Amino acid sequence: MHAHWLLALVAVVAPLAHAQNAEIAAKITDAHGKPVADAVVVAVPSDGSLKLPARSPKDVVDQVDKEFLPKVQAILVGTAVTFPNRDSVRHQVYSFSPARRFELPLYTGVPQAVTFDKPGVVILGCNIHDWMVGYVYVSESPYFAKTDAQGKAVLPNLPSRAYVVRVWHPQQIGTEEDTRKNVDVLRAGRTEVAWTLTLKPEVRIRRAPVGGIHGAY
Repeated sequence: MHAHWLLALVAVVAPLAHAQNAEIAAKITDAHGKPVADAVVVAVPSDGSLKLPARSPKDVVDQVDKEFLPKVQAILVGTAVTFPNRDSVRHQVYSFSPARRFELPLYTGVPQAVTFDKPGVVILGCNIHDWMVGYVYVSESPYFAKTDAQGKAVLPNLPSRAYVVRVWHPQQIGTEEDTRKNVDVLRAGRTEVAWTLTLKPEVRIRRAPVGGIHGAY
């Protein structure tokens, strides 16, 4: 009787454990077949059921060698982000993006955190160093990931259900909505999905020479 009880328990628990081991493996390439790094992949349950954490998460976007690091940061809506200045010069970080407008006056060290409470793309700049451009992607879903140098990203621990999956990249031509795909994650294991993005050339402002117009900044 005891053995039968254990077998019954395993039969119930095993599917529940495996249900949380489902994942989506995304691969992003450009029109020439080259991998695309820093693309954000977001999965939203088709039935709209989203469970957000009770406590607001925290994240960091550094400033190193007068650049934002990482250049693209993907976060969950409600996340408080700090922008430490690791340089020996001052920065003045700002954004005019509708998803989050803010400005951090000239500073060194670690300023007060900025909370991103609205989904969307927030473009970062520095009033002192015009070439500094960064992006904060604020996801409404907790199921998201960013592609690596091989153009790959994995969304792990997904509950088994149907999802609408989409992709965003700062250089993509077309809208994020154009990339939507319906993906059924109805079993344990990996579901592979691929996208080909058409990208526009990256435009970078030339860095000012050392000791240039901003001097001590």
